[in-house]
Amino acid sequence: MTDTTNQLPATVSKEPPARQKLWPVWLIAILALILTIALALWSWQQWNNHQAMMQKLQSLQQDTAQLENLYGDRGSQQSQRLQTLEEKLASQRELIATQQRQIDHNARELLEAGNRTRTDWLLAEAEYLLRIANQRLMIEKDIRGALSALKAADEVLAESDDIGVYPVRQQLARGILALKSLTDVDRTGLYLKLEAAIDSVHQLTDQALINDNAPGFLAGSDATSGDKTAGEPGPLVQAWNKLKSTLMQVVVVRRLDEPVKPLLSPDQSAYARLNLQLMLEEAEMAVLRGNQALYERALTKARTTINDWYDASNPRVKALSETLAELAGKNVDPELPDISQSLDLLKDRLAGRLEAGTTDADAGDKASEANGSQGNGGGDS
Repeated sequence: MTDTTNQLPATVSKEPPARQKLWPVWLIAILALILTIALALWSWQQWNNHQAMMQKLQSLQQDTAQLENLYGDRGSQQSQRLQTLEEKLASQRELIATQQRQIDHNARELLEAGNRTRTDWLLAEAEYLLRIANQRLMIEKDIRGALSALKAADEVLAESDDIGVYPVRQQLARGILALKSLTDVDRTGLYLKLEAAIDSVHQLTDQALINDNAPGFLAGSDATSGDKTAGEPGPLVQAWNKLKSTLMQVVVVRRLDEPVKPLLSPDQSAYARLNLQLMLEEAEMAVLRGNQALYERALTKARTTINDWYDASNPRVKALSETLAELAGKNVDPELPDISQSLDLLKDRLAGRLEAGTTDADAGDKASEANGSQGNGGGDS
C-alpha cells in the first residue's frame, strides 16, 4: 500500500482561478473620457475665441472703414476750406487793390482841388445853378424857379474874374428876358379853383336839374300868369279857364320841331354829378401835367353837361358855369424857351480851363525836369 501509494502522482489541490484586474481599464477609460471632455472644452473655447476674434476683426474692419470715410470727409472738408480761404484771400486782395486805386484817385482829386482857384469854384457853382434852372423849366415847368436860378447863376458869374464867361452871361441875359416875357401859370390856383368846383358839384341837388321842359307846361304857366295879371275875370271866363286847364292837364301838346330834354331819375342825376366830378378831376390832372388839349376837352365836356342837364337860373349852377368859363380861358402849357445854350457854353469854358491847366502843369513838369538835368550836368562837369 505504501509503495502503491508512493507510486501514485501527487494530488493537486484545486484552487479557484484568480479574477482579472479591470481597474486599469476603467482608469484608462476614465482618463480617455476626461481627455475627451477636456479636448471638447478646449475646442469649444478655441471656437469661441475664434468667433470673438472674427467679431473683433469685423469691428476693426468697420472701424477702419469709418476712419477712412471720416478722414476722407475731413480731407474733402479741409480742401473745401482751403479753397474757400483762397477765394476769400483773392477777394481781399482785389478789395485792397480797389481801395488803393480809390485812394490814389482821391489823392489826385484832392491835389487838383487844391490847385483850383476861386474862379473855378465860382464857375462850378454857376454850372450847378444852370442845371437846376433847366431841370425846373423842362421837367417841372416852373418858370419862377428857373428864372431865379438863372439870375443866381448870372450873379455868381459876375463875381468871377474870368473874361471867358462873357458869352455865357450874354446867353443868360437872353434866357432871363425870354422867361420874363412868359406869363407864369398859377397851377396851384387853378387846381384849388377846380377843387372848389368839385365841392360845388357835390352840393348840387335834384332841384338844380332841368324839370318840366315840355311846351304844354310852359303854356299852362303862361296862361295862369296871364290870368293873374289881367285882373279878376268874370264867372264865364273863370269857368272857361278852369275847363281849359283841366283839358291841358289831360292832353299834352308837344312840338316836334324843338329838341326835348328828358327828365332824369334820382339815380341818373347821381350819375350825372359823378360824371361831372370825373371831368373836373381830369381837368385837374391836365393842369398838373401841363396838357392843354386834355384841359380844354375836360372843361368843354363839363360845361356841356351843365348846359344840358342843369337849370341855368339856379344860383349854384350859374356860379359853377361862370367859374368853368373863366377857367376855360387859361393856358396851362405855355411855349417854353430853350435856356440850355448858356449851360453848354459854360461847360465848354470849364473844359477849356481844365485843358489849359493840364497843359500848364505839363509844361511846368518839363521845365523842372530840364532844370534838374542841367543841374546834374553841371555837377558832372
